[in-house]
Amino acid sequence: MTMAGAPELDPGVAEGVGRTALMVAAARAVETHRPDSLVRDELAEQFVRAAPASAGWPVRPDQVPGDGADPLWDRLGRYFGLRTRVLDDHLLRSAAAGVRQVVLLGAGLDSRAFRLGWPPGCVVHEIDTAAVLAFKQAVLDRSGAVPAADRRPLAADLRHDWADALTGAGFDPAVPTAWLAEGLLLYLPAAAERRLMATVARLSAAGSTLAYEIKRFTESPEVLAGPVYTTAKQRIAVDLPALFDPDPRPDSAAELTRRRWSVSVRTPYDFARHHGRGPLPEPDDALAANRWIFAHRTPS
Repeated sequence: MTMAGAPELDPGVAEGVGRTALMVAAARAVETHRPDSLVRDELAEQFVRAAPASAGWPVRPDQVPGDGADPLWDRLGRYFGLRTRVLDDHLLRSAAAGVRQVVLLGAGLDSRAFRLGWPPGCVVHEIDTAAVLAFKQAVLDRSGAVPAADRRPLAADLRHDWADALTGAGFDPAVPTAWLAEGLLLYLPAAAERRLMATVARLSAAGSTLAYEIKRFTESPEVLAGPVYTTAKQRIAVDLPALFDPDPRPDSAAELTRRRWSVSVRTPYDFARHHGRGPLPEPDDALAANRWIFAHRTPS
């Protein structure tokens, strides 16, 4: 789908954009059009339709097969919609508490800089690969979208050193920051997660916040062979278990606690029950290992 009067997007600009980022964008697009939507992202559909790999994926509920029980776009898709809403709320609470500096680690195709009601003076740093940011910017330019904050994209590899590049883009470690790592740490090697967390801690002034997602334990063969993962692989060629780093995960929540952060570990089901929408536990559940971590740096 091309916007009227807009030039066709060069297909080459989509090279290097991961199917996982497109999958989450498609889930947000479907969620946007649900009658009981938890989040609205009007740009998500444009990202999905602009990439050849995802051009035929569902972006509206009536395009999802089945009767509301599809394991990919209903169960996993609603999980992504719930996650987006919960992390949106985390960032907006931080902003309401006075934080004016936001860093999205592995920003992907999210459009928080455009769709959230940021207070005046907010700066949103988006860190991702050069390929993802180039594709994202091309779609944003074509859409005519205007950010609601001072948006600063930064191409960097989060597996390596990125702190100097961030400070070079105007990041100020002396003021509180709201950090977000949505759907990122699952794919990083354990050593890269440790380095990233140490960097966040080093750059965080008192009053900073952090939210991120992990898998708390290794999933069983029954879960890995279950409908969520197999359907994603069969329909959209996203083999999620193959992308998850297999090494034992560091206990980043415990490390943050040691560094005198206040840390809360929650399950997605806590928020599904709170909102009355989203996935609930089921047998051999692909979401049972997922945890959402919320941390706040208190004064030393």
